[in-house]
Amino acid sequence: MATAPTYITHKELKRIFPQMDEFDQKTPIYGWTEVSTNKYAAHDSGQVTQLFVDGEDLGPAQSAHTDLNVEGEWFYNSAEDVCYYFSASTPSDKLMEGGEEFVGMVTQYRADASRYFDSRVDPSLPKNQLKDKSGNYDYMVVRTVGLIAATFMIKTKDHASELAISFMEEADNNIALLNEGKAALSWQNTADAPQGTIRDVSYTDGSVRPVDTRGEYSGTFDLIRVMIVTGGAMDGTATYSVWVKDGDKLGNQQGSQVVTAEKINGDFQALAGGLQIRFGGDTKTSVATATNEWEVEVTGRGEYVDSSDMKSIKLTRSGSPARRYYK
Repeated sequence: MATAPTYITHKELKRIFPQMDEFDQKTPIYGWTEVSTNKYAAHDSGQVTQLFVDGEDLGPAQSAHTDLNVEGEWFYNSAEDVCYYFSASTPSDKLMEGGEEFVGMVTQYRADASRYFDSRVDPSLPKNQLKDKSGNYDYMVVRTVGLIAATFMIKTKDHASELAISFMEEADNNIALLNEGKAALSWQNTADAPQGTIRDVSYTDGSVRPVDTRGEYSGTFDLIRVMIVTGGAMDGTATYSVWVKDGDKLGNQQGSQVVTAEKINGDFQALAGGLQIRFGGDTKTSVATATNEWEVEVTGRGEYVDSSDMKSIKLTRSGSPARRYYK
């Protein structure tokens, strides 16, 4: 069965909230008495879902206290609120704790925070968040869910914690930015998407590179491939070529070539679909390096804009005429 996604890993949460190990929720259990040979009981222990001895998880409980006959076995009687423990040595000399295994507890906090985030974002966003092309959730989502999870953890010990309040204020602000269209996620089509986004595929530091685009893309979507064919100065020596999608693949997979060994002159030059591209360098002596390559992600100017601070609602006209009443 498919399950709802958890947007943050244990490691990512640790980076956002390095102190999270301090919020282990194990509770010491005192008042152990020997009720029979090697069998001890702690009355009024409180709910014990897992028993730990000197930090060691003793594993699942037995079915009844009469089943205890091996070192380390335990049982919790919820009806009488009594925890039983079997050992050849007294638990009074040990750190006896009840609680939840820490990794499992953090896993639940991560899942709870993910569902809380889903409930707070605008209905215009996906019910479950989408991953980027690298298979990761957007950092805005990861950080916001991490702040929420950290807040939940902190409030179990200090409901009025200033740190928890600070974390939740940042999370609320992030959610507001997403809901108002003032922050964009990687999958969203933004208003400037038709102008293209240039990304390095392979680049030699200090070399001539694409620095700007002009116009708007007239197609639907593509990852346009741009590559330096001949290295050299922008004096008619360096050249570039361009590939766009064909019927089988996108441009970055070397679809259909639309520009072949065009000389780079530093002005706006042909790219694809109504777009132009301009190359530049750090200095006037910068040169282009052969085989340096880029992809330009473009979405058509006619495509729906996902991220915008302008919101719209759907209006419909009722098909029912107004009632008339006659005397």
